[in-house]
Amino acid sequence: KQWYQAEYGKQWYQRRVRVGLFVLPALISALSFKLNPEGTRCIKEEVHKGVLVVGEFKIEGLQGSHDVDITVTDSKDGKLFAKEKAESGKFAFTLDDYDMFSVCFKGQRKSEVTGRSPPAPELSVNLSIKRGVEAKAYNEISKAEKLKPMELELKKLEDLSEAIVNDFQYMKSREKLMRDTNESTNSRVLWFSVFSMAVLLGLALWQVFYLKRFFKAKKLIE
Repeated sequence: KQWYQAEYGKQWYQRRVRVGLFVLPALISALSFKLNPEGTRCIKEEVHKGVLVVGEFKIEGLQGSHDVDITVTDSKDGKLFAKEKAESGKFAFTLDDYDMFSVCFKGQRKSEVTGRSPPAPELSVNLSIKRGVEAKAYNEISKAEKLKPMELELKKLEDLSEAIVNDFQYMKSREKLMRDTNESTNSRVLWFSVFSMAVLLGLALWQVFYLKRFFKAKKLIE
């Protein structure tokens, strides 16, 4: 019976996850790209306030003549993670506000290498970025809190539901901000149009009176 409840709970959770996937943005970004041994390549992504971001990278094809440095920064160039002569590793961080972060890989020749050497082949970089629910280590949480399989699945569902609610709240706040901006813009356009019409009307009246005085001065009209 306990096994049936756990299995039923797992299937119920998986159905809810499928629904949640239509609402949530991608929680996992897996990339694989080529890197020039003496070039730089950056990956930029956006992340919400307080959302845990966990990244894992692996660089293949490194030879003895070159190194690769990795740097993770926010939009204000604040360092979130940095590692020199990196081959593989992990990083994790959260941001205090909605922002964009950059993960940059920079290849360079080692300072102790001198003289000419045959061109090094391109490096292969594998980068995986998880955020929010997918970034949490549920196995460790389960061991620390001594959770049963059913309880663990329910906790995952709870975190997923919270993430969906947070996304909806963020979209609602963005919608309100855009609506306020549109209303403000419409109001400014309206007053600018009224001002333009008033200026044109005033200019037209001035031209009429000026021409009338001019023609009277020339005695062309009485």
